[in-house]
Amino acid sequence: MLMRAAQFLPILGWAHSYGREQLSNDLMAAVIVTIMLIPQSLAYALLAGLPPEAGLYASIAPIILYAIFGTSRALAIGPVAVVSLLTASAVGQVAEQGSAGYAVAALTLAFLSGGFLLLLGLFRLGFLANFLSHPVIAGFITASGILIAASQLKHIFGVNAHGHTLLEILLSLASHLHELNWITLLIGVSAAAFLFWARKGLKPGLLRLGASGRLADVLTKAGPVAAVVATTVAVWALNLSSQGVKIVGEVPQSLPPLAMPGFAPDLLGALLVPAILISVIGFVESVSVAQTLAAKKRQRIDPDQELIGLGAANIGAAFTGGYPVTGGFARSVVNFDAGAETPAAGAFTAFGLAVASLVLTPLVYFLPNATLAATIIVAVLSLVDFSILRKTWEYSRADFIAVSATILLTLGLGVEIGVASGVAISVLLHLYKTSTPHVAEVGRVPGTEHFRNILRHEVETNPTVLSLRVDESLYFVNARFLEDLVYSRIADGSELKHIVLMFSAVNEVDYSALESLEAINHRLKDLEIGLHLSEVKGPVMDRLKRSHFIDDLNGQVFLSQQNAWNALSGVTTSRDA
Repeated sequence: MLMRAAQFLPILGWAHSYGREQLSNDLMAAVIVTIMLIPQSLAYALLAGLPPEAGLYASIAPIILYAIFGTSRALAIGPVAVVSLLTASAVGQVAEQGSAGYAVAALTLAFLSGGFLLLLGLFRLGFLANFLSHPVIAGFITASGILIAASQLKHIFGVNAHGHTLLEILLSLASHLHELNWITLLIGVSAAAFLFWARKGLKPGLLRLGASGRLADVLTKAGPVAAVVATTVAVWALNLSSQGVKIVGEVPQSLPPLAMPGFAPDLLGALLVPAILISVIGFVESVSVAQTLAAKKRQRIDPDQELIGLGAANIGAAFTGGYPVTGGFARSVVNFDAGAETPAAGAFTAFGLAVASLVLTPLVYFLPNATLAATIIVAVLSLVDFSILRKTWEYSRADFIAVSATILLTLGLGVEIGVASGVAISVLLHLYKTSTPHVAEVGRVPGTEHFRNILRHEVETNPTVLSLRVDESLYFVNARFLEDLVYSRIADGSELKHIVLMFSAVNEVDYSALESLEAINHRLKDLEIGLHLSEVKGPVMDRLKRSHFIDDLNGQVFLSQQNAWNALSGVTTSRDA
């Protein structure tokens, strides 16, 4: 009974065996992730166009809910850069930034996203995310990283710029350069330079000075905190806010409030499609990270239960003053490397963030926006990976086109159109690849029972028998292709008496494909050419038997291609192509 309950509440699966060693490891991981997450949460809320405390609120209840319903033991839930950018883009179309309606719209977006994820999980529809191909995801994340970094330059320069596309952002920045605040620029550039150095050079330097590996890790992850402290103290001590340096200002000193999303029909309608796109992107990113980390410890995750965990986390954010969340790559890797054993590490992180919300928020009053912008820029530039263009160009031109189109559309038309185009391109790419399945004419390798492509191997063939190996399931998109191919081969073969369709790679034949097979059968019957099948898989044969196709077949069904060859072939000839 406990095992059955654990399928729906994974916390029951690990909590009953929770021990002191796990507690120690989880606490250490929580300390490191909390240190990293405080400045990140504030920064990502800024990116989403929300007050900084919204980032903290979005990192408390969602983490706890995921610990209860999620299956990954290392995934760290919270605001992430891409989802924050998508939130700003979607909510900015229905409300003005800084207004009460903007915050309500962000809550509504989280609610819709959580509800959509829950529905997918309850109906076991996690496989739908597979239609978003990895190259397209990589292209979208690369373009989003560039957009995010560009959008934060206004805080580095201390100017009022805007824009949803790369061109709009750059043109707006150029038109406002006369407003440049040199003190803000100095703070932003210094913070970014320090963070870049801390990411690559701080840990090796500490190790050379004799620090332990664990201490070096903690201090390296605390790099953003050091930048926050140093710049905040500088702004406070030198009264730089009076010289035009924009600061965070007052942050409420409280736990996440009980909030309520908006349920106005027009608001729900305006945010539904963005919520679905955010859900898909967030789920794909989250599951990819979770599966990678789980494989390192020979653990497994349940994608459908992950949908439920992420759905619960987003609904929790919707009622506690947050905005859409998902599993973050950087913080999850940090959580894993820091020794997190169970999702309890996330719960401890939530506790640490709750304490920060109560105690530390007054200390960030003088925190400059430029420092938060530098934190975002350093974080997102690690997501930019143009090597995917070279890799896809070398391996698959179709994937290269998909990646290139996604990058260009995201940069040129904005993130929403970019991600929607990415989904469409992924589906179209799949349909394109399966609409023209590989069908090989095969012959027998001499002296064996193996049948191979006549264009690749020296094989035996018979002019009266045409053997075609279909290397794809048959469905409505490619059914006509097979029909046309067979008819074209009929015209080429005057001696042809038999056609054998080798179904060893066919896992599915839908009704449209069945009708095409019936049409082929009738056409060949009129021409006195036998249509035969070989190596048909059991489930495919079961479905074919439910129709009249097998009864009306103008030929036989052979268990193996060798049986078909023996029964139908006469004199053989060697062919080397």
